Amino acid sequence: MLVHPWDAGSRAEALDFVRNNEFGHLVAAGAGRAVPVVVATQFLLADEHTVLLHLARPNPVWAAIAENPAVLLVVSGDWVFIPGSWKKIPSLGEDGSYGIPTTFYASVQLTCEATPVDDVAGIADILRRQIERLDPNGGLVDPAAHGQRLKGTRGLCLAVGEIRAKFKYGGNLDETHRRHIAELLARSGGAGAGPALEHLRRRIGDAGSG
Repeated sequence: MLVHPWDAGSRAEALDFVRNNEFGHLVAAGAGRAVPVVVATQFLLADEHTVLLHLARPNPVWAAIAENPAVLLVVSGDWVFIPGSWKKIPSLGEDGSYGIPTTFYASVQLTCEATPVDDVAGIADILRRQIERLDPNGGLVDPAAHGQRLKGTRGLCLAVGEIRAKFKYGGNLDETHRRHIAELLARSGGAGAGPALEHLRRRIGDAGSG
């Protein structure tokens, strides 16, 4: 992933984004494969060094992980399309037809070492922790109550290493143009506008703006 200096995010910013968006793509390259195995999955950021998740036992990703435990977890979101005309300011005499459209978005890549979890107690613990995060008031039985049925899944523990974070929210533009785009985003109310606007305002020092 290309990350320009003006789009780079700190480790803390990246982890905060991942914690608030615990769904992504697990990429396992395996060894000698023409293409990697990619799995869309829910996960739990247990702490800044650990990701937990579970997948069905027949999932092809397990073979790739057995070949090579180095994997990538990719989390992307908070995107919104920015029309080209928004990047020009008419009051400054700029012609909107010369604007170049783009997309604002956040994307974080976690390089991890994957360790499968096969014992029933370990799988139940991962499920328990995910339920506590996602469905704490659902009245569900403890996962251990499912007994040997848990053998239909496998747990996965990812030890987080390098983190690459990209927050592409007009960092290559001057503050005047970024504020102009922020105003237009606030008015648009379109899909993705709210989260993108929060990122943009935070990165120009307006986190408290309503």
